Amino acid sequence: MNICKVPIPVEDGDGDNRWLSIHNRFLSETREKDAEVIFIGDSIIQALQHTDVWSELFVPLHCLNFGIHRDRVENVLWRVQNGELDNIKPKVIVVHTGTNNYNNTPEEIRDGILEIVHLIREKHPDVYIVVPTLLPRGQNPNPLREKLQQVNELLKTSLEQLPKIELVVIDKGFVQPDGTISHHDMHDYLLLTNAGSKKAFEPLHELLQQLLNEGESEKELTISE
Repeated sequence: MNICKVPIPVEDGDGDNRWLSIHNRFLSETREKDAEVIFIGDSIIQALQHTDVWSELFVPLHCLNFGIHRDRVENVLWRVQNGELDNIKPKVIVVHTGTNNYNNTPEEIRDGILEIVHLIREKHPDVYIVVPTLLPRGQNPNPLREKLQQVNELLKTSLEQLPKIELVVIDKGFVQPDGTISHHDMHDYLLLTNAGSKKAFEPLHELLQQLLNEGESEKELTISE
């Protein structure tokens, strides 16, 4: 059985129920706020919210950030299944997860991400879905970094034929010629610095602008007709 395709909440190992509290806060935000773009995923998404890149590039696009530190594919799948995208009508949903699925194969991670994509499509038939590639991690070359690159290659093949779904490459320029990653890009060799966030997420920002402008153009065409 592929655990990545089984919706699972995070176990409350610390006894403070924080993960479920965050989930419930996201549910409240969907009822209280309108958003053009929803980001949902793991620590890469959560940490983005605390960078200058988020405030300068993404806040003006009316984005909500539903990232939770250390979430795995199956945890994000559970959150989507349990209402985080139900009471809101965004134009674009950005999904980034998989870097924390250490014990799964690239194929299992890919299939779990596809399960999330299919569930989102059931809930929002007309929304654009954007899947950023998974970032490299670790200061030096390592098996997990290689696995995540394989996931990216599998996703490229699997998503290219699906309608209104875009894979955006955000993982370029981090691995230096000697195979290392600089702490100037990833301060702990996983989470991005401000400079690293700009390098990774500027391509996503450009794509979101295109998709949002395309949606406005379609609306104007419909009105004129």
